[in-house]
Amino acid sequence: MTTTTPLDPALSAIAAGFSRRRFLVLGGAGLALAACGGGGNAPGQPAAPDTGSGGASYGGPAVTLAFWNGFTGGDGDVIKKIVSEFNAQATNVKVEMNIYQWADFFTKLPAAVSTGKGPDVACMHIDDIPTNAARNIITPIDQVAAALNLQESDFSSAVWQGGTYKGQRFGIPLDIHPLALYWNKDVLTKAGLDAEKPPTNRADYESVLAELKGKGTQGFWVSPFQFTGAFTYMSLMWQFGGDAFDAGVTKATFDSPEAVEALTWLTSMADQGYSPKNVGQDADYIAFKNSKNAFNWNGIWQINDLKAQDKIKWGVGPVPQIGSQQGVWGNSHQFVQLRQTKPDQNKVDATRYFINWVSQKSAEWATSGKIPAKLSVAESPEFKALKEEYSLAPEAQYVHFPPATAGIGDALTELYTAVNNAVLGKATPQQALSDGAKKATSILQDNLKKYGA
Repeated sequence: MTTTTPLDPALSAIAAGFSRRRFLVLGGAGLALAACGGGGNAPGQPAAPDTGSGGASYGGPAVTLAFWNGFTGGDGDVIKKIVSEFNAQATNVKVEMNIYQWADFFTKLPAAVSTGKGPDVACMHIDDIPTNAARNIITPIDQVAAALNLQESDFSSAVWQGGTYKGQRFGIPLDIHPLALYWNKDVLTKAGLDAEKPPTNRADYESVLAELKGKGTQGFWVSPFQFTGAFTYMSLMWQFGGDAFDAGVTKATFDSPEAVEALTWLTSMADQGYSPKNVGQDADYIAFKNSKNAFNWNGIWQINDLKAQDKIKWGVGPVPQIGSQQGVWGNSHQFVQLRQTKPDQNKVDATRYFINWVSQKSAEWATSGKIPAKLSVAESPEFKALKEEYSLAPEAQYVHFPPATAGIGDALTELYTAVNNAVLGKATPQQALSDGAKKATSILQDNLKKYGA
């Protein structure tokens, strides 16, 4: 069963103090516990002792589990189908699922958990895990990983490490959703270009953009917003050899020479007339679907939306390598188990069983526009049959995620602001990144005091 049951009015009142933008700046739900009180177990401690099964099976009495997620797009239909399949085959376990907008999900979650009205299981992104672990909203889930016999070699290192915090596992990887290159075949064909061979490197990409400009088309609209201009910049930053933070995540380094070079290249797209100078939120993607531009760097999650379009022909593949090495922004949905104020051991065990079962359905989940997190599934016949999604599988080997550090969203917001200022011409790339990195470093230092090393 899937519902969108509203929360208790008291929880809504607590949550109301956190606006959508404030939530995004804080980088996750955890900070709301500072307002409503943590309570319960100390951070990093399981909500209840493990029975030893770790989710391999469930033989307890009948229980009903609450499952929350933010799959409001096309992926919502897929997760509904998977949950229905689970309920049909499970004995003594029923899952009731609530789907929220992600911003609402993270606003409601900490208040619900702290008052004992939270879900048993949820999905969240890699960069949400550290803060929620530090604030004791989610509990270690090492037993499930052991039951599934999961090892780092089963995944890309980035997706595996992204589910950990301070040496403990809090997330079971479900998927990877990286940035991709989409190209409008109609625009390329009209310009006399090969629509079946998109550019894969800097020289070819710039050459095609120049040809398109010569025929009156601004081929690559650069967004100044997080979705997806900042993700495009971060991909370029890694390609040029830079990184957002130092190894210890104590200092912002997105103003390094390599990072500045990456943003300079991106802003040059408008300077050279390949992009408008002021692109509105999502205007780049809308223009792509209306054949106003040729290329769009966007998430793998747009595949199903484009499949539903009948007015354009399009292709999708890995983002071009503009810098000296491969690199692409990405994120990962991971299963987490929520802290309970009064843990029910049967529900704890049933939750682990549910996570185990759904994790083995990752090929089916990939039909929602994802790459299976497990490498063996990403090479399975079922996933290979998904032509568009499978074309992006190579990116799993060089995808980058935000570091597993509590409060990292606060610091990343300064990076997003810097990209916005530079792309809109409010500051040079060097100045915008330097100003942002200084503020981000201050935030990181504050986070060390707030959350510990």
